[in-house]
Amino acid sequence: MTAPLHILLDVYAALLGLIAGSYLNVVVHRLPRGLSTVRPRSACPACGAPIRALDNLPLLSFALLRGRCRHCRAPIAWRYPLVEAATAALFVACLERFGPSLGCLAAALFCCLMIALGLIDLEHLILPDRLTLPGIAAGLALQPWLDWGGLRQAVLGAVLGAAVLLAIWGAWYLLRREEGMGLGDAKMLALIGAFLGWKGMLVTLFLASLAGALIGMALIWRGRAGLRSMLPFGSFLALGGLAALFAGRALAAWYGGLL
Repeated sequence: MTAPLHILLDVYAALLGLIAGSYLNVVVHRLPRGLSTVRPRSACPACGAPIRALDNLPLLSFALLRGRCRHCRAPIAWRYPLVEAATAALFVACLERFGPSLGCLAAALFCCLMIALGLIDLEHLILPDRLTLPGIAAGLALQPWLDWGGLRQAVLGAVLGAAVLLAIWGAWYLLRREEGMGLGDAKMLALIGAFLGWKGMLVTLFLASLAGALIGMALIWRGRAGLRSMLPFGSFLALGGLAALFAGRALAAWYGGLL
């Protein structure tokens, strides 16, 4: 591939990522509230004024409006441009990692699911079935055309992903008579297994558990959480899933070498 074509494809991937990121912001805001992600058109959450098309351009409109609503001057959350920029960067990373292929498209879809689920869980402590269940189906359906796994590994990853967290959920409930985590976490790990196979699922679970433990201890140390505080484990799964997508094979090989 020539250098100009390479750059052109990266720019194209970034533009698609900006558009996808703009829609993900709608999904993150509306889906947990039971609202349609298509209608009505976007509006300012402070004053309700509809957002014009020119004020809804990814990144550019936020900069031109200086981070405030055109009508009421209420501040626009920084989450919106950050999600757009992060999605664009991930789309470019998918293209660089997997090349112009169906695998690249599948990886981009996986990134979108991780961003949406991670942010929804961070804000609402829920993982909607409307994302996890279709995500599992999509991951399994795409496997015959992906070169990083296979249908058998994906099915095993989905089943084991759900089984591991369901077992932990059941054991905790039997011991404490309370839910230690939501069932949505099991469905999300099954989704990750469906896309990345059982090895990617295990890498994700290890990284998510490590990150959750470290952040939980830091919050307890600073007095901002207790031993019974709920943490958005889906957000940690999202970060672990993204790491496993791009570096899961290398991490698994490194860990296997230690053993």
